[in-house]
Amino acid sequence: MGKGLFITGTDTGVGKTFVAGLLASLLRARGIDVGVMKPVETGCPWRDGRLEPQDALYLKERAGAADPLDEICPYALEMPAAPLVAAEAAGVAIDLDRIAGWFRDLSERHQLTLVEGAGGLMVPLTDMADTTHLVQKLRIPVLVVTRTSLGTINHTLLTCHWARQKRLSILGVVLNSPTGPPDPAEEANLEALAARLPTPLLGRIPYFPKASYDLSRVRESLDVDGLLARLGHP
Repeated sequence: MGKGLFITGTDTGVGKTFVAGLLASLLRARGIDVGVMKPVETGCPWRDGRLEPQDALYLKERAGAADPLDEICPYALEMPAAPLVAAEAAGVAIDLDRIAGWFRDLSERHQLTLVEGAGGLMVPLTDMADTTHLVQKLRIPVLVVTRTSLGTINHTLLTCHWARQKRLSILGVVLNSPTGPPDPAEEANLEALAARLPTPLLGRIPYFPKASYDLSRVRESLDVDGLLARLGHP
């Protein structure tokens, strides 16, 4: 069975799908067979009579994965809300054991499988479980994606504190700039954050206009060697 990595965010809109896709592209360029999974995606549009999970499709393309989209994203939901809310609106019950089973199937086909969560670690998936419970069930380490704008210190440190309290293995943190380059005040904030992180800062993705990026710049900005070493990947 291959290894796995769970990619979570400190908030919605921090760009974790973008970062996960970039990471999949970089790993693929190294000759690593990458699998991807987006267990639950909400806000999915209808295409040809079915719900199409856009984030999952993006990850599938970036990884070059041949796995069926239904296996990459077993729960595609229409309402743009938290998974529990969207699932209830659709009359669907999210089953963490089934997700774990699908993850095992994917990880047996690939050297490394990237699993992207919906929102942050405390986003509810069922009445009794949130994303933290899912990570615990999958038994894989976590990569935290956070934004570079104002407020990131509190959001990032709280996420790391919660993960450690729940005995999740935090691989590291990646800073992303989804809305624009940081201004001088935000730059100073990032220095303060880096000094307080309880886990390695594995990358800082520069701002790229929507739907475009320079993979060579990303390669320089993301410590893939450090990430793979911490994963124990040869």
